[in-house]
Amino acid sequence: MTPVPRLLRWSALTDGEREAVLARPAAPADPRLESRVRDIMRDVREHGDAALLRLEAELDGAELDSIQAGGEEIEAAAEHLTSAQRAAIRMALDNIRACHEAQRPQDVRVQPAPGIVCEQRHQPLQAVGLYVPAGIAPLPSTALMLAAPAQLAGCPLRVLCTPPGRDGRVNPAVLHVAQLCEVHQVFKLGGAQAIAAMAYGTESVPRVDKLFGPGSRWVAAAKRQAAMEPGGPAQDLPAGPTEAMVIADAGAEPLFVALDLLSQAEHGEDAHVLLLCLDKALAEKIQKEIASQLRTLPRRDVLEKSLASGALLVMDSLDAAVDLANRYAPEHLLVHAAEPRSLLNGITHAGAVFLGPWSPESSGDYCNGANHVLPTYGSARWASGLSLADFHKRISVQELTREGLEGIAGAIATLARLEGLEAHARAAEARRDRTP
Repeated sequence: MTPVPRLLRWSALTDGEREAVLARPAAPADPRLESRVRDIMRDVREHGDAALLRLEAELDGAELDSIQAGGEEIEAAAEHLTSAQRAAIRMALDNIRACHEAQRPQDVRVQPAPGIVCEQRHQPLQAVGLYVPAGIAPLPSTALMLAAPAQLAGCPLRVLCTPPGRDGRVNPAVLHVAQLCEVHQVFKLGGAQAIAAMAYGTESVPRVDKLFGPGSRWVAAAKRQAAMEPGGPAQDLPAGPTEAMVIADAGAEPLFVALDLLSQAEHGEDAHVLLLCLDKALAEKIQKEIASQLRTLPRRDVLEKSLASGALLVMDSLDAAVDLANRYAPEHLLVHAAEPRSLLNGITHAGAVFLGPWSPESSGDYCNGANHVLPTYGSARWASGLSLADFHKRISVQELTREGLEGIAGAIATLARLEGLEAHARAAEARRDRTP
């Protein structure tokens, strides 16, 4: 069997081969999926709760009496968790709150000229919809990453949707997080129907202003469609398969690097992982560690498929590795180097950077406090990971005195007429020329 991932020397590859190595596994275009999502969205918009109950039975296999998780169910959730599980959730929540509280946006007030005041004020979003997937396994960590900043921002309405199991119950860890973060309503809804419910509102589910959270291709398609509709809700980030890139110098610990690559690869068959290292001997050691770990990891079939699209690349220098990382713009970039911080200023495109051997990507997924909702598929070139600011909107405020307006009225009129907007010009001149 061919070892996975492949071991390649970057300088020996042709331009075409390089493009192929960096290409993320692409989900085939599926017009039927897009069409089916549109049908689901229309069904929910037209038939509300009745459609949701029917779709949950059809798509999630859950026969529900009610789509909302009741207060007693939420209160009892903690009883289904061990003390260690509750303590881990509390530790993660404390760290997430500490990190996100430091991101609180500050209002700005500036006087660019005498008699002119410009302000930027921040207001929490009024209604937010938080989607927590539960495809392969429930994700209480994602509930933490969404609900904690929404609570800190003070969003007046916080709604959470997550798929129920076939028994009609929601994972107790997700419910416990919802309780700790004071989520106002929790609904047993998954997939496109959950997004449609929050986008349009139903008899039970409130309509929201912005949708947050990762999910399947069905969820991603529903978020796109909802956001494109007139008056539709905004979405947080374009979501794609997860990815990780590791930069390693000759002193890197092979086991640590191997496990960092495997950590992301085990998310799914379409995950993408790449290693950029300076030494072929190190790459071979990492390859052997991956093979050794694969023998005992429970998701071996998934791992072998995702690793097959990855690669271990031998680079000529750390500078070349950083340049390639910026070209790829990874969701997660891990730097296993003797002086990892020395590379930081050169890194311009990455969702999250993990510096040094003691910073596993899994620390960011769960407990170190940074948000794990990050840009994927190269969107780290222009997008950022989720932060407290994403749960706010900015309002611009301007206030001029008579003297302030007089100082700029001539420029206003000139620029307005340059654009052929006479009423704009007169609005400034009429005030300037009014007798005090």
